[in-house]
Amino acid sequence: MTSARDELAGLDPFDIFDTEAARLDRFFSSLDEDGWNRPSRCDGWTVRDVLAHLAGEELYNHACLDDDIDGFYELLDHEGVGGGFDGFNEWCVRKRRGLPVEQVLDEWGAKNGETRRRMRALGRDGTLHTSAGPYPAGLQTFHYASEYATHADDVGAPVSPQEAAERLDWRVRVGMFALEEQGAPIKVERACGRVEVQLDDDLTADLPPGEFVDATVGRLPAGHPLDARIRSALRCLA
Repeated sequence: MTSARDELAGLDPFDIFDTEAARLDRFFSSLDEDGWNRPSRCDGWTVRDVLAHLAGEELYNHACLDDDIDGFYELLDHEGVGGGFDGFNEWCVRKRRGLPVEQVLDEWGAKNGETRRRMRALGRDGTLHTSAGPYPAGLQTFHYASEYATHADDVGAPVSPQEAAERLDWRVRVGMFALEEQGAPIKVERACGRVEVQLDDDLTADLPPGEFVDATVGRLPAGHPLDARIRSALRCLA
């Protein structure tokens, strides 16, 4: 049986990451004030706040690339940031709310551009020093690309009909990989254009690929009929 990790072998994480970064950049660059202030799919965050989050998290991304995770945590302690990565994310947004949006957009563009260049230079099998320890740069890039795709959907960045199917396919594969990597207690298989999931022996669901992806990133709507236990088990990328 092919593992979910093997399913990623035919995908280029660096190209995918570049594509999703370019999507966000095009979208952000097109916005007026009303567009920036529109609510996003992230609870409590505007579109502008999503940009601030993306700009701020580059601090962590560069700490990984620089092998300076200790310095990253020392900075958070100095700034009085608690609450783990949720607290860090909120701090990143709060810190940039008073800045001109053009400044935040330039910050994100420059820092993310450096991240993508350096990740590509490391190569798929290069080592990145993350908060969880050494990790393959290629796999980390899949995680970054998934986050960017999720936030692109959060803010309503357009996806053309020509790219939608391929984009959905890689997102399903990355979700299956993340579940396998984390040892989630759920079986997932693709069959006939659907995603079949099984939790324990008697709890199953048959999901369209888009709903499976939304479940893995914690974006299913509150009223979705998926059993809460399966919903919880599938969340692996947010």
